[in-house]
Amino acid sequence: MTTGTASWLPLSPGERSVAIEVLVHGPLSRTDLARRLNLSAGSLTRLTKPLIESGLLVEVPDGGIAVETRQGRPSQPLDVVAQSRSFIGFKITGDMVYGVVTTLRSDIVARHDRPLTTHDPEEVVALLGEMTDELARAHPGLAGIGIGVGGRVEDRALVGESPFLGWRDIPLAALVEERTGLPVVLENDVAALVEAETWFGAGRGLDRFVVLTIGAGFGYGLVLSGRRVPCVEEDGGFGRHIIIDPSGPLTPDGERGSAVSLLTIPSIRYQVQAATGREHTYEEILALAAAGEPMPARVVDEAARALGTLIAQIANFVMPQKVLLAGEGVGLMDVGGATVEAAVRAHRHPLAVPVALETKVSDFHDWARGAAVLAIQVLVLGAAEG
Repeated sequence: MTTGTASWLPLSPGERSVAIEVLVHGPLSRTDLARRLNLSAGSLTRLTKPLIESGLLVEVPDGGIAVETRQGRPSQPLDVVAQSRSFIGFKITGDMVYGVVTTLRSDIVARHDRPLTTHDPEEVVALLGEMTDELARAHPGLAGIGIGVGGRVEDRALVGESPFLGWRDIPLAALVEERTGLPVVLENDVAALVEAETWFGAGRGLDRFVVLTIGAGFGYGLVLSGRRVPCVEEDGGFGRHIIIDPSGPLTPDGERGSAVSLLTIPSIRYQVQAATGREHTYEEILALAAAGEPMPARVVDEAARALGTLIAQIANFVMPQKVLLAGEGVGLMDVGGATVEAAVRAHRHPLAVPVALETKVSDFHDWARGAAVLAIQVLVLGAAEG
C-alpha cells in the first residue's frame, strides 16, 4: 500500500481563484494577477499569503530584474512548482487500463499500461493497486489518483452504470482508496478530458468551447464561461438519441440515424461488414474509403456528412469559439475532412462566423491525463463540480 503525501489546506473561493489563475496561466506578476481577477493590491496580498506559506505558490525570478511596488518592495512573479506533487491518472477501457503520472501542471512524466483480462470489480481494483504501487516506486510524491471510465458516474465516487464494463453501482473510488491509501477522484472519461482541455489544452482561455469525442462511443462536452457544464449526456446518451438522419442506418447500438449509429467505430465496422460480408478494422475501412472502394467510401462519406451536420447544429445553438474533435475515431477527418467542412457550411447561415474546428490526434493516455487533471482540481484546489 502506498502512502499519500500531505495535502494543502482547503482553499477559500478567493484563494482558489488565485491558485487556478496562476496554475493555468502563470507565472504571473501580482499586477497582472490583480487585473485578471479584478482585485485590489491589498486583497491580492491577503489571498496569496497563505498560498505562498503553504508552498502552493512561489515567487520566481523574472529575468533577474525585480520590479518595485508602490511600497518600494521588490515584486517577483508568482508561479506553482509543477514538480512539487505528482498525480496518477487512469483510463479504463473494456480491455486495457492506461495509466500516467503527471505534474501539477498535467505534464505527463510516466506511462504505464496493463491489459484488463476481467471486468470483475475486485480484480480491476487489484490491478489498479498493482499499477499504483509500481508507479509510486518511481514517483514517491504522489498526491492522488484520478480515474476515468465510460459511463455514468455519481458524486465522483460511484460508477452508476458502465456498459463497457458491465458495472452498476460500483463504489470504485472507495475501493481504490482502500487499496492504495491515496485519495481518489472518479469521473466520466469525457468529462475528465473536457476539464483537461479547458485548463491546459485547446480550450484554455475560451469562454465557449465544445468537445466531441468519437471512438467506441460518442461523447459531448460543453464549456460556458470557461467552466464545464455537467450533464448526463457525457456518458454517451447524447449520441444515442440525437438523430442526424431519420432514414440513416440502424445499428445494434443507438437509434436509427443517430450520432452513435453513424459515427462510432463499432457502428461503422458493423455497416461495412453487413454490406460486404467481410470484417475490417476501422483503419482498414478508412484506407479502403480513401482508395475509392465503393461500400467503405459510402459509409465513411455518410459518417463525414453526419459529423458536419452535427457540428453545424451545435454551432448554431451554442455559438462556440472552438469545437474540438478527439478520440480514437478522429481518423475520419483524414479521409472525410472536406466533406465534414462542406456539411458544416451547408447547415450554417452564409454570414455566420466560421466554426473553428480543431482535430486532436490522441491516444488513451490523453484520457488518463484528463483523469489526473480532475484529481488536481479536486484534491489540490478543492474545485467544485462544474
